Amino acid sequence: MEAKEYKNNITEGVIWKQLLLFFFPLLFGTFFQQLYNTVDAVVVGQFVGKEALAEVGGASAMIINIFVGFFVGISAGATVTISQFFGGKRMKEVREAIHTAIALAIAGGIIIMVIGMILAPSVLTLMKTPEETMEGSVLYLRIYFCGMIGNLIYNIGSGILRAMGDSKKPLYFLIASCLVNVVLDIVLVAAAKMGVAGVALATILSQAFSAVLVCGTLAKFPEEYRLRLKSIRFHGWVFKRIIAIGLPAGCQSLMYSLSNALIQANVNSFGTDTVAAWTAYGKIDSLFWMVVNAFGIAVTTFVGQNYGAGLYQRVRKGVRQCLLITAIFTLFLNILIIPLGQILFRLFTKDEQVIEIGIMMMRFLVPTFMTYICIEIYSGALRGMGDSLIPMLITCGGICGLRVIWLFTAVPKWNSMKTVMASYPITWVITSILFLAYYTWFTKKHRIY
Repeated sequence: MEAKEYKNNITEGVIWKQLLLFFFPLLFGTFFQQLYNTVDAVVVGQFVGKEALAEVGGASAMIINIFVGFFVGISAGATVTISQFFGGKRMKEVREAIHTAIALAIAGGIIIMVIGMILAPSVLTLMKTPEETMEGSVLYLRIYFCGMIGNLIYNIGSGILRAMGDSKKPLYFLIASCLVNVVLDIVLVAAAKMGVAGVALATILSQAFSAVLVCGTLAKFPEEYRLRLKSIRFHGWVFKRIIAIGLPAGCQSLMYSLSNALIQANVNSFGTDTVAAWTAYGKIDSLFWMVVNAFGIAVTTFVGQNYGAGLYQRVRKGVRQCLLITAIFTLFLNILIIPLGQILFRLFTKDEQVIEIGIMMMRFLVPTFMTYICIEIYSGALRGMGDSLIPMLITCGGICGLRVIWLFTAVPKWNSMKTVMASYPITWVITSILFLAYYTWFTKKHRIY
């Protein structure tokens, strides 16, 4: 494989076209990533029941997001580091960063697997998981955590490819592994009647498959930065740089997930129907998160490479155009999702009460998506420039801190699901304003014109 195969046009060409060319594979990749759990939810909802739907979603999904999200946040440090080195054509540093990142994935997978399996029952109890879904939730989580090494290797390996401007191969690998997951779900759940255990087993096997595919690609890189098993280790200086950028991002993701876990605990107090509706709604509104997260990753890589190449004017233009494009996509989703509410919820359940609650959630939250855009794009751009500490502090204070205050003050006074959900748009608006102010100050201070 020749080195020129990994050249890309992120540092040249028409900006909005390059953003979209990078974005669409990311979007479809994120879609298939979400399809893992969505297929799980559809299969158990249709073939097992609403209790099983609550077991693989709800608190279980939230706990997985807490652990995986924290590591993926840290791995963002590797993506930014590699994108800056690659943009600056520093191939020796690229090689050391790749091997350090894979070592981090293996070590992180082992740690999360052990901690997750031990703490699963206690965390589910803290989150007020309904008694009738506790046993199944514990079983699902423990099996899922057994496959954590493969999960993290795939995530960080895909981040490496994207850092170099290749967003297509991660998409192809996800499509393949998602197809494996669908087949295994049908065999283990619908045919073998293994319930939530079958869902979890299907997921970890398909994730291991995707990890093998991504490692195979890294092992075929050009000679100067090819992945070699014997070279996988921590390079101290690179590891420090990855952690300096990634740890704040990981803490940001952790605090975000913990505040969402607190919301899930409040949702759990309204009963199984509401938990099932919230689980189904979470799969539907993932359409928005797929779009905005893909743009966030795209702008991080775009800014990282152009910042590493010293193209500061291109950085500013790229951020502005990414904000506009994200807003257009978000408006389109608003128009698309709400009229299809009944159809979408019936994919997950036939229970009329669950569907009614889910429609209420959708009509309340979907129109507020636009208030979140600045948070994702500005924080991604700032990470691309190597600044992740202040974005973490803004997110923790503006979203997490204020959300906790809202849940402990407003919800007890007006105890309803709408009051719980109001914590989202309120904190999004405040945090967006803070990010706009900080991004403006940061770019002026560092003369990024």
